[in-house]
Amino acid sequence: MKRHDVDVLVVGSGAGGLATAVAAAHRRLSVLVVEKEPVFGGTTARSGGWMWVPGNGPARRAGVVDSAEKARTYLQHEAGAHFDAARVDAFLEAGPKAVQFFEDNTTLQFDLGPTFADYHPDAPGGMDGGRSIVARPFDGRELGPEIRRLRPPLAEITFLGMMIGSGRELLHFFNVLRSPVSAFFVGKLFLKFLRDMAFHGRPMRLMNGNALVGRLVKSCFDKGVPIWTNSAVTRLVRDDSGAITGAIVATPQGEVEVVAARGVVLAAGGFPQDAVRRAALMPHAPSGHEHVSPAPPGNTGDGLRLGESVGGVVDTSLPHSAAWVPISRPRRKDGTLGTFPHFVDRSKPGVIAVTRSGRRFVNEAHSYHDFCQAMVARCKEEGSENAAWFITDHRAFRKYGLGFAKPAPVPYSSLIRDGYLICGKTLTDLAEQIGADGPALQATVAEFNRHAEQGEDPAFGKGSTSYNRSLGDPEHKPNPCVAPLKQGPFYAVRLYVGDLGTFAGLKTNENAQVLDADGRAMKGLYSAGNDAASIMGGNYPGGGITLGPAITFGYIAARHMSGAND
Repeated sequence: MKRHDVDVLVVGSGAGGLATAVAAAHRRLSVLVVEKEPVFGGTTARSGGWMWVPGNGPARRAGVVDSAEKARTYLQHEAGAHFDAARVDAFLEAGPKAVQFFEDNTTLQFDLGPTFADYHPDAPGGMDGGRSIVARPFDGRELGPEIRRLRPPLAEITFLGMMIGSGRELLHFFNVLRSPVSAFFVGKLFLKFLRDMAFHGRPMRLMNGNALVGRLVKSCFDKGVPIWTNSAVTRLVRDDSGAITGAIVATPQGEVEVVAARGVVLAAGGFPQDAVRRAALMPHAPSGHEHVSPAPPGNTGDGLRLGESVGGVVDTSLPHSAAWVPISRPRRKDGTLGTFPHFVDRSKPGVIAVTRSGRRFVNEAHSYHDFCQAMVARCKEEGSENAAWFITDHRAFRKYGLGFAKPAPVPYSSLIRDGYLICGKTLTDLAEQIGADGPALQATVAEFNRHAEQGEDPAFGKGSTSYNRSLGDPEHKPNPCVAPLKQGPFYAVRLYVGDLGTFAGLKTNENAQVLDADGRAMKGLYSAGNDAASIMGGNYPGGGITLGPAITFGYIAARHMSGAND
């Protein structure tokens, strides 16, 4: 068997792994990243790419006033009995330093989402904006031929393959038929997209999670860090003292023993595609197959199993094992079902959600994590399957779209034929098609409309928080999230419970070291990203609470392996 010596071996090529690699290489450690799939980027490359980091530099420069004490208060409120003080304090101390490090020493640069509020902004320590940042758009041509190994974005959240940024850019797409400025903006981007497809076969204007991965990968290559793809770790190697000294990696050229002098970092993306662990940890998925995830197929829990194989422990105590998100399933051209995570449409005026009972069950504009919790609770109460539907009328549908169905002028008849988009001339017709209680649905909409005329929602308070309003329609008054459903035909899209990353993971300490059953740090073994148990206590405080800690604890792990913490 061949041998390859490095200081640091990183298992997985998402944000946590790549951040570790870049930070370790900057400290003059030799680093190798291995990825079992043929492309790098993991779930990060498919994601929105937001990172929740209180006290970050872009926010300070924009005049946002925040503090570690305030953020700690918020996280303590969110995590409750599962608050991990040592790791939270390490995150809050190192997070701003990590952002500064990447800005000063790498290709990774950030933009601030100033109106991207915490998901519970009215809770103690919550903020109306400033804690969520995103990687700046990146020109994929800077990666040269390596762009071919970058995992493409999730197809369902692109427009014909074109990546669309959040915030102001997304508003331009919604206003393309109503504003000459928006039409010019969108037209210019679309022409660039067509140019890229003609000359490169893929979009080169990288956005969101694709930009985050692209920038981190460019930084890896700039610092001499190789990334082996199609290279799965089959087992970890220990010495006589029990310390982790490396791993056996199955490469296309055969097995290689990678000896890692400073440590192995598990950052393989959690277990969103592991049906066995899903069945054990997700009550709504008793067989493991009722759950739907947009994560790549390779995220099957390898990092967790590797950690357990040498004495690491998976923390299963959190009240929620993953970050929930409602998912709908459009049919792709090859006949398979895609995954569309619903981020924005929930908050739009003229959109409500119901279960088979025909009744609403939640403030639709609350976070996707909260939405799914309410959905599962209502379905359990009703004794029905875990399913819900977004309902809207023709006016709102053509203005905002619904899920994968885009707003005017994009045609939608094929989505009706495929069964993704359900259309009924009346609410009774629609209820019959989705298997819901018709009279109850009519009564629900009538009661909702009675208050929505004045922009009110006394039942659930849609539009009542800054987070709600940040994703509504700022031009719709008086409530950017509430409008009556009046003009038929009416439309529905079925929802499933999905995830944006798993919370249950390996127990680690404030240095990102994996802990054994006795709570002792395991020498030579670290974890970052979703392979490590979430510091959020099973809750979802704000946009980017998986990727913010991922890059921060990657930075912490590199600092610890280099001896900088001592």
